Amino acid sequence: MKTLLEVITIEMQKAFESAGVDASFAKVTLSNRPDLCEYQCNGAMAAAKTYKKAPIQIANAVVEKLQSCEYFSEAVAVQPGFINMKAAPSFVAKYLNQMAVSENLGSEKEEKPKTIIIDYGGPNVAKPLHVGHLRSAIIGESVKRTARFKGNKVISDIHMGDWGYQMGLIITELERRQPKLPYFDENYKGEYPKEAPFTIGELEEIYPTASAYAKEHDEYREKALHATYLLQNGHRGYRALWGHIMKVSVADLKKNYEQLNVEFDLWKGESDVQKYIPGMVERLKDTHYAHYDEGALVVDVQEKGDKKEVPPCMILKSDGAALYDTTDLATLLEREELYKPDEIIYVVDKRQELHFVQVFRCAKKTEIAGQGTDLKFLGFGTMNGKDGKPFKTREGGVMRLENLIRDIVEEMYQKIMDNRTVSEEEALHTARIVGLAALKYGDLSNQASKDYVFDVDRFTSFEGNTGPYILYTIVRIKSILNKYKEMHGTLDGLAIQEPSDGFEKTLMLEAVKFNDVIETVYEESAPHKNCAYIYDLANAFNKFYHETKILTEEDETKQSGYIALLKLVKEILETCIDLLGFEAPERM
Repeated sequence: MKTLLEVITIEMQKAFESAGVDASFAKVTLSNRPDLCEYQCNGAMAAAKTYKKAPIQIANAVVEKLQSCEYFSEAVAVQPGFINMKAAPSFVAKYLNQMAVSENLGSEKEEKPKTIIIDYGGPNVAKPLHVGHLRSAIIGESVKRTARFKGNKVISDIHMGDWGYQMGLIITELERRQPKLPYFDENYKGEYPKEAPFTIGELEEIYPTASAYAKEHDEYREKALHATYLLQNGHRGYRALWGHIMKVSVADLKKNYEQLNVEFDLWKGESDVQKYIPGMVERLKDTHYAHYDEGALVVDVQEKGDKKEVPPCMILKSDGAALYDTTDLATLLEREELYKPDEIIYVVDKRQELHFVQVFRCAKKTEIAGQGTDLKFLGFGTMNGKDGKPFKTREGGVMRLENLIRDIVEEMYQKIMDNRTVSEEEALHTARIVGLAALKYGDLSNQASKDYVFDVDRFTSFEGNTGPYILYTIVRIKSILNKYKEMHGTLDGLAIQEPSDGFEKTLMLEAVKFNDVIETVYEESAPHKNCAYIYDLANAFNKFYHETKILTEEDETKQSGYIALLKLVKEILETCIDLLGFEAPERM
């Protein structure tokens, strides 16, 4: 079904045309002065110059055509030429009842669904997930869910770092510690062990140890670089070790992402596209897109109009080694070949923007990415502590993601147990649900591109613009609906009635925004606008709740209308939080 703004805009277009003014001027928006009206149109101001008339004259002519429209209880022209409108209560109730029985609450799917790849996550294997991985994971997950909600085929790819220098470091350190392992015996011809010679805990300790040692010992560093070269060129023992590293790391990554309620369709890494690189390099040479500059193979991507220098996209270093540019281009090549996407969205730290400008331009210039493939960079800001610096542990180190989740859950558990209304077991279960909501909402309520302060105390509060507040609102509505069902036996067959007061109409007007909001969230890849909407909707409900006798209302028709409205509001809130990647408990 069309959004309410679309429905009103169509009527406004008819009124403009009837008044002899082109329909293109008939844009309707939500009012920026809700104390005066609910919707507004400023088209008469823009049309005045074209039609050489005073704006108020055009506005009056349009308003006259709107007087018989059932959609408005009021439509007035205001100096110098604004058109202010209030929606008719019967029209709003009718629209909400239609939403309540429509699939996806009336949200229209794409007429021509797209194939969209979302590249998010991006962890390096053999390293623990830390807070720096949080934003990519939960922003990407929300963008994915919203795109699917709109009917697109969405493929999510974690895109792991699994093929670089860190692998050579781990192999070198393992050989130093356990030189008798068969992987280091060049004469070994048998089957390698099925079990890894390390645990995930040992693996996570090996890498930083090796990395620190290599920085101070050139011989060790050279050996690690050579091990990387041998691995990438098919060394049998090193490939077997790499297989163990991948198996152990991916199992741990899946466990941690599961805690975040984040899922990927593809668990691909840089290693998956190595086979594309030689052919791609030769093609870039043969087509003369690539040339040598001081020994390095590069593709120029500077364009006319650039205010700043955009360095060439480097395909190979002077020693012949591939780089991130090379791997990302090869990944695009693979994605075009296997999935033929209409759109690829990269959810990445905004500090990598220049890198992706280079890669995108190179991919388009060299036709690695098809002309019909839209490449989007969704850059996110830094998660900072209260001191304004990147979030750290009390000891000053980078916090592991699982520890952050644990701390949030413990904080929520203590708050729930302070009330002592549920058992310890239920409190822990609820704390996990609410803790995840606190964490995700605390992040997603901020515009992705902006830095924000991670404040556990504020995020876990049951008051204000927080995840727990949203969930508490949903649980409150569930409680009312359950009590009504106990009294009357069913929630079926109820219809939303015309609002009887301002609080009810305000709630209804917030509810009808759902489809407009989701369309904007989808088009702009902007989960923070979803958060802003459900906060406004939750506030509107809570004001209505405090000012209205719902379960004690004696007029059964009025009461059933209240319940029908609350049932829809609950469904809207639950749909929105699902798109954000969390859920609500049954009680709190």
